[in-house]
Amino acid sequence: MQDPRGLAVERTLPRTQEPMLRLTWTDPVTGTHGYLVVHTLVSGLATGGTRMRAGCTLSEVEDLARGMAAKTATFDLPVGGAKGGIDFDPKDPGAVGVLERFCQAMRPWLDAHWVTAEDLGVPQHLIDEVFERLGLEQSYHAAIRRSPDPARTLRRVHAGLNAPVPGGLLLGDVVGGYGVAQACLGAAGAWGWEPAATTVAIQGIGTMGGGAAWYLHEAGMRVVAVADAAGTLYDPAGLDVPALLELRDGFGEVDRSRLPAAVRQLPREAVVGIEADIFVPAAISYALTPDNVPQVAAKVVVEAANAATTPEAEAMLVARAIPVIPDFVANAGAAAWAWWLLLGQVGADPVDSFHRLRTEMRSKVALLLAAWLADGVPPRTTAEELAAANRAARLAAGDAGVVIP
Repeated sequence: MQDPRGLAVERTLPRTQEPMLRLTWTDPVTGTHGYLVVHTLVSGLATGGTRMRAGCTLSEVEDLARGMAAKTATFDLPVGGAKGGIDFDPKDPGAVGVLERFCQAMRPWLDAHWVTAEDLGVPQHLIDEVFERLGLEQSYHAAIRRSPDPARTLRRVHAGLNAPVPGGLLLGDVVGGYGVAQACLGAAGAWGWEPAATTVAIQGIGTMGGGAAWYLHEAGMRVVAVADAAGTLYDPAGLDVPALLELRDGFGEVDRSRLPAAVRQLPREAVVGIEADIFVPAAISYALTPDNVPQVAAKVVVEAANAATTPEAEAMLVARAIPVIPDFVANAGAAAWAWWLLLGQVGADPVDSFHRLRTEMRSKVALLLAAWLADGVPPRTTAEELAAANRAARLAAGDAGVVIP
């Protein structure tokens, strides 16, 4: 295809790659299905969160596992990619029981090979509580058990996850959103936009979207719209992000009865078409499709949700000269940081963690957008080439195994 500047562009589709394992589980109590897909193992390990949502499918989990493999390779982590998913409503009173039975059924993988964590519908504190009840201590168990001193490693992990950060939150809860914010700031830097003159619209205000909104607001960017399950909140002058976050409930939805008068309430889908420099889909997978992508008014899309844009929609955006920073770069902050923590490369000081994530995220976004601006190469293509090169180099060096200090 050709983009509007006359440059040849291609959208590579790695979705033809076969995963190593697909596993389907049936809950004996509710009859619901859960899935584990291991795309790749590196040193006998794979990493990827566990999500829960009504309508979750095996193909969705497979797509996400493939994305995790790309994510770990892009950040040159010594681990493969996997994903868990459960087709169940996380708001249902029986959700915790379903999650616990799923983890019990997956125990052989969780004990030795699969390092999991929070994802859509499953907060980190909940999955850690389930692991503790199962005698596995914490959701990073499969990696922690490889340490010569697992108790010491577990203390380091707990200290990092629970390190307080400004705003009254914990490092483990905000580091993913911080990474997304740095991807947005990196994109602004590629075009020479000043943060104060840059506008952002965010779909989703949960852990990832809320964290991104907080740090973008802190950096001086104008967050003009956020959307939750109930609709889009819009103020062209800029939303008071800290105040909005205080109005969220446990499911990331904002209490409309306490909104400032200047905030306009729009339909949920309106966020896609908001006039803003950057659009951040941070809610569900496949949020941007051929049906709604013509509405996108942003200059760049930064994927905070996993698989936020379908391949067809991304090709349409690229044809309109709107680059997409892919999920396996933009939202990789939480996964990369978790492994830096496991490997002892960062500790409990948030300053060190933020510095490393900021440095690595901005350098990768700069690389992707340099190729886009110079030659019209879609960011996904450049990111996939980086991931392939990193994985090839790791394979060539030999698999010495993951050393957890």
